[in-house]
Amino acid sequence: MITVMIVDDHPVVRQGLERLFETVVDIEVVALASNGVEAVNLAAEHEPDVILMDLSMPDVDGVEATRLIVKSGSTSRIIVLTSFGEESRILDALSAGAHGYLLKHIAPDDLLDAVRSANIGDAPLDPRAGRVLLDSRRQGTSFPAGLTKREREVLTSVGQGLANKQIARLLGISERTVKAHLTSVFQRLGVTDRVQAALWAQRHLHDQPNH
Repeated sequence: MITVMIVDDHPVVRQGLERLFETVVDIEVVALASNGVEAVNLAAEHEPDVILMDLSMPDVDGVEATRLIVKSGSTSRIIVLTSFGEESRILDALSAGAHGYLLKHIAPDDLLDAVRSANIGDAPLDPRAGRVLLDSRRQGTSFPAGLTKREREVLTSVGQGLANKQIARLLGISERTVKAHLTSVFQRLGVTDRVQAALWAQRHLHDQPNH
């Protein structure tokens, strides 16, 4: 069972998300928070597997709440769920320690899948959020030494916010092969997860051809 905390200052959003999770048997909502202060306190109390974090909240916003939860040593995977797709918001949230960034127009089934994937260590990123970051970070084109052409293509795709399934389809390879390439990429970059690799790509790479 995946335990989830929902953080949003709008009651309708909290209740809607709670009802969505009630439709599946593998996800349980263990806490609801209406602001950042409640989020920090309830995260410590319930230690949920996944936290869905709104950004725009009074007093302590989602970025600061994320930073405080991560600083506390929590192992919860924090996914930002917001209506804001601006580059500065995305970068601030991921830099604070968020493991994913999704926009609220996401389809219900996709949100359920995102929670499941975050629980096993993946980093769900809305493709549009990935493109915003990529477009704003065209600082250079140098890849780390030792990356193969295919690994460069996978890294570029991660920077664009594509999921493993999308990358596999784009490059004509299996998801297992994508994961193997990512393991190598992480080692070459000196990072430990997908979000850090995506941030590296978004800061350093121009759009690279995937074919």
